[in-house]
Amino acid sequence: MGIRILPNNLVNQIAAGEVIERPSSVVKELVENAIDAGATAIEVTLVDGGKSLIVVKDNGKGMNADELALAVKRHATSKLPDDDLFHVSYLGFRGEALPSIASVAKMSIVSRTKDADNAWKIEVVGGEEKPVVPVAASKGTTIEVRDLFFATPARLKFLKTGASETAQCVDVLNRIALANPEVSFYLFDDKKKRIALNACQGELFDSRLKRISDVMGGEFGENSLLIDAHKDDVSISGFVSLPTYNKANSLSQYLFVNNRPVRDKTLLGALKAAYQGVLELGRYPVCALFFEVKPELVDVNVHPTKAEVRFFDANAVRGLLISAVRNALARGSMQTAQTTDFSKILHDTLPTEETAGTMFLQENSAREWKTSGMNFAPYRHAPARRMIEEEVIPQLHSTFSVKAEEPAENVEECGVLGMAKAQFHNTYIISQTEDSVIIVDQHAAHERIVMEKFKAAQAKKEKVPAQMLLIPEVVDLSLAEKTAVLENAEELGKLGLAVEEFGSTAVIVREVPALIADCNVKELIHNLAEQIREWGKDFALEEKINHFCATMACHGSVRAGRSLNLAEMNRLLRDMEKTPNSGQCNHGRPTYIELKLKDIDKLFHR
Repeated sequence: MGIRILPNNLVNQIAAGEVIERPSSVVKELVENAIDAGATAIEVTLVDGGKSLIVVKDNGKGMNADELALAVKRHATSKLPDDDLFHVSYLGFRGEALPSIASVAKMSIVSRTKDADNAWKIEVVGGEEKPVVPVAASKGTTIEVRDLFFATPARLKFLKTGASETAQCVDVLNRIALANPEVSFYLFDDKKKRIALNACQGELFDSRLKRISDVMGGEFGENSLLIDAHKDDVSISGFVSLPTYNKANSLSQYLFVNNRPVRDKTLLGALKAAYQGVLELGRYPVCALFFEVKPELVDVNVHPTKAEVRFFDANAVRGLLISAVRNALARGSMQTAQTTDFSKILHDTLPTEETAGTMFLQENSAREWKTSGMNFAPYRHAPARRMIEEEVIPQLHSTFSVKAEEPAENVEECGVLGMAKAQFHNTYIISQTEDSVIIVDQHAAHERIVMEKFKAAQAKKEKVPAQMLLIPEVVDLSLAEKTAVLENAEELGKLGLAVEEFGSTAVIVREVPALIADCNVKELIHNLAEQIREWGKDFALEEKINHFCATMACHGSVRAGRSLNLAEMNRLLRDMEKTPNSGQCNHGRPTYIELKLKDIDKLFHR
């Protein structure tokens, strides 16, 4: 067959394959059109996750009969008044959405302008248009999309269950709602209300924070940091989570460029880099960030779905994002996420009547309780509320490794982390402030302190103080591990770790950083060798040094299980108060949690 021009309906179906992937794509395009039309209230209705029916109703400016007839034509739009693709100020501009939807579904549009006597309606079934007719309706536009992909049934095979498709639609609408707090959004699925977001009033930051709390939950608002940065023609505002408040995936990272929801690799990579060294591996920060860039400095015409953008100066945007997030993290470096569910702790940890007797000293289960001369059943059957005999209590010290001491007479002034009172299981420090109890993970806390000392020395271009080993440590490695360590010997030397070749399959360590003089040298070298091999040769030097610092800090920190006296505990607390990012360890885990006295009182119904 020779070359020929494809029929319009086939062209539209091909275009629909790029623009309309699933019901959520339809919701996105129609809701964005409603926002472009100035709507302040948008209602979405789904049946079977949108596969059977999608209805989007708005109170925007509407269309007259002529505009309605043009709206379903390919590449017909009102959003490029100057025909300038590099100055796009609307969410839509291609003129592809409505004809693409109409080519694969049964679509009807009813619209009425503010001053019109009546509304107008047009129907398009599988790409075939019917005449525009007058109907009765209120101001705004209502679009119905029925039997999605009936004209291309092969696409139906790739759709998931109604519940899964509804979840996709909810996510899309939430993302759009975050960028438009002044608009009310409602979503109904099979007559059940899934989203009800009323328009937020007040200043932009206040309304955004209210909408963010409505969409992402109040917990995020309580564990987030404000971002507000400007440089040249780029500004970034919004909120990012504390490192200790994180998720298992990146689905809770909401990014917007000129109020357009995007999933941009440059921005996601910059966000990851900003959290380097303070976030646990395999975890992702939560954020809602809004980028304002001059339209001519960002290209939104990269992909038909408009989910990707291209910046004129990507490095400037990336650098501003990294510095803004790091500055925010530095301001909140002493904070740790407060997400403890106290009622759950109470429910999960208090013994039940059946388990109370096995908690303490089962060999004493036959002992009878005596109160006012009366004999009770053996302890294993006693209710949890009953007290233990006084003579049993001293055994708790050895059984549960509780260590408490009286404070010295001249104790230094108490800081924000309070004064140490006890050590539990030789791992956790218990301190007290005026209105709270604080539990500190001694290893995680000291790990961060040592890490920051390494980084401070690096920032000053100083060699980390080293301590020569009385007997140099010989470490056997595989050939690949040995090569990896020796290739990085210079960088390790700057950190105080002197490593030299020793035979065919070993290295000799003559010096270690003074900060970690008591570390297990062999274990440290083996871990470093494994990490370097995993990174590969293309790992950036700064990131490599940071990982070296983190690994050595981990091996040289106060270990869990080490007994500390009160002076050592308080010294650790004071060092934490002076150390940046001390709210989380080098892996992103919290170093301490704070239990407010008022919350503890609630547990006891006080």
